[in-house]
Amino acid sequence: MKAQHYREMSPDELQGKLEELQRHLFDLRSQAVTEKLQDSKAVINVRRDIARIKTIIHQSQ
Repeated sequence: MKAQHYREMSPDELQGKLEELQRHLFDLRSQAVTEKLQDSKAVINVRRDIARIKTIIHQSQ
């Protein structure tokens, strides 16, 4: 997602989305270990989204 979309979210929504993405990243990593991962770029994209959310959370503090 774009950073602008995350900036429009409330802090509670951002925290929920962050937790959701971290769980999704864990699932993707476990799929990569078992060689069932279809899209290797998915891990990179999720990590970038997590970084975007963390940046926006820190900027708002």
